[in-house]
Amino acid sequence: MKLQLLIASSVAAFLVFSSQAAEQKIDGVAAIVNNGVVLDTEVTDMVNKVKRNAQSQGQTLPSDRALRTQALERLISNSLQMQMASRMGLQITDPQLDQALENVARGENLTMDQFRQRIVAEEGDYQQFRERFREEITTGEVLRANVQRRIYISPQEIDSLMKVMEEQGASNEQYNIGHILISIPSQGSSEEIAEAKDRADKVMKLLREGSDFKKLAIASSSDGTALDGGDMGWMNINEMPTLFSDAIRGKKKTDMIGPLRSGAGFHILTIFDIRGANVAEMNEVKSRHVLIKPSIIMSEEKARDTLKQFAADFKAGKADFAEFASANSEDPGSKLKGGDLGWADPAMYVPAFRDTLNSLQLQELSEPFRTEHGWHIVQLLDKRVVDMTAEKKQDQVYRMLFNRRFNEEQANFLRELRDQAFIEVLADTE
Repeated sequence: MKLQLLIASSVAAFLVFSSQAAEQKIDGVAAIVNNGVVLDTEVTDMVNKVKRNAQSQGQTLPSDRALRTQALERLISNSLQMQMASRMGLQITDPQLDQALENVARGENLTMDQFRQRIVAEEGDYQQFRERFREEITTGEVLRANVQRRIYISPQEIDSLMKVMEEQGASNEQYNIGHILISIPSQGSSEEIAEAKDRADKVMKLLREGSDFKKLAIASSSDGTALDGGDMGWMNINEMPTLFSDAIRGKKKTDMIGPLRSGAGFHILTIFDIRGANVAEMNEVKSRHVLIKPSIIMSEEKARDTLKQFAADFKAGKADFAEFASANSEDPGSKLKGGDLGWADPAMYVPAFRDTLNSLQLQELSEPFRTEHGWHIVQLLDKRVVDMTAEKKQDQVYRMLFNRRFNEEQANFLRELRDQAFIEVLADTE
């Protein structure tokens, strides 16, 4: 406890410079999280970001007090995950971060200069945005590493879901789900559970009377999607937590569902939108690549520059891709085939590789880019749409079950992480 109090008092004395050097302001501590802190300015920054996003989307918001409470909860969760990343030795390097940002810019059809200009116009500070993005990637990796190992999917589960999907037919709908969680404490008393149920019923009553779902999610949900208005994104019904999929099946757009009881609390759902998805076909790409791994001998810069020089020579007709890959690539699976990766679903690759591949035109060669495996250069050779073989259907069903289990276990992991932490909220959220 002494250490936490020392951290709080020392950070509270930290001076933040304003635009005028003579004027100084004390940056207070909003919460102590184990041996770290969440600062008042971080809460304010997140609230302002939510307000900007809401204004651009025409979304109404609850009170500033509710916004600050939700922002503080999000920041506490982020702090716990970043502390876990530190214990794991997980670090996103500058080259990895730069590559991820370049992928985002490319996806928006922007150059990096245009992307920076847009971020400055929307966010005000590009470096601050860059570090927030690094944190997002880091927390995502923490979740992936800790949640994946909790998941086991048996062959029997895959067979059962394949039979269900065959009965449903080839066309399978996807749902954009809204979610509000009224949480209950771990090992909550009967009074605490009854109180949570009463709050859930009141939220449900407001929704049925026409209240805005996203506004209520921001004001009252304990789920990690609260500041996003409870938006869980697009999901196949077989990717949702089982509790949700059973309740969603057969429902229509804008229907209100719940409250549904789970160990985490009471859940209220709505369907923002529904769209069809053809699961009988899949997109495949044929590509080839070269991988160079940085090491004590091969620096990051040298690995990137080697691929950059090859790209220039290849485009000028001075280099052969297969020969270069056979001589230089460190991917044992494709090296002996001249870098040829064959036909594959892009989703099987790591995100940076997948996104780069999806951004290319036929026969286009990428610029060097970084993934967790090292520096790559990839060429898109061809595309096709194929009927799913039995094996590929099994792969897709596995991914659906994995996503369902991941969504369930992610919530459990974050709840356990918080239950095991020392957290003291110091800020007045008014």
